[in-house]
Amino acid sequence: MQKSTKTDLKIRALMAVRDYGVNLTHFRNAMNEWAGLNATDMECLRLLSQKGTATPTELAKHTGLTSGATTAMLDRLEKAGLIERRPNPNDRRGTLIAPEKSSNAKMAAWFESARNAQEALMSTYSESELEIIADIFERFAKLWDDERKKVQKKQ
Repeated sequence: MQKSTKTDLKIRALMAVRDYGVNLTHFRNAMNEWAGLNATDMECLRLLSQKGTATPTELAKHTGLTSGATTAMLDRLEKAGLIERRPNPNDRRGTLIAPEKSSNAKMAAWFESARNAQEALMSTYSESELEIIADIFERFAKLWDDERKKVQKKQ
C-alpha cells in the first residue's frame, strides 16, 4: 500500500470539509422542511436558544432580513408557539424576543437523533484526537468568519 503524501492528505481533508458542509446544509434543509420552517426561522431560533433574548433589530442583523421580513418571521414563530415577545425593560417602546418556554425542549427533541449520533461518533476518538478535531473546527469557523467579513467589505 502506497503512503499518502502531504498534498494527497491536504486534498482529502479539504474534500472532507467540503462534503461536511454540503451534507450539513442538506441536513438543515431537511430539518427545516420537516419542521415547516425556513432557514432564517431556524437561525433565529438557534440564536435565541444561545442568547436567551434578542431585539428584533439584532435578529434582523443576524439573519440578514429587512425589518419587514423580520416582523413576518417573528409572527410565524410566535404563531407556531416557538417565541414570545416581551417588553424591553431598557426601552419602553422596544420589544425583546425570547424562546417560548417549551420551545427549547421541542427543538431538542427535533435534533435528538443527530445529537446521539454525534456523541457516538465523538466517543470513538481519544482525548488527543478530540483536541485536534476541536482545533480544526475552531480554526475553520474563524476562517469562514474572516472570509465573510472580507466579502461584506466588498459590498
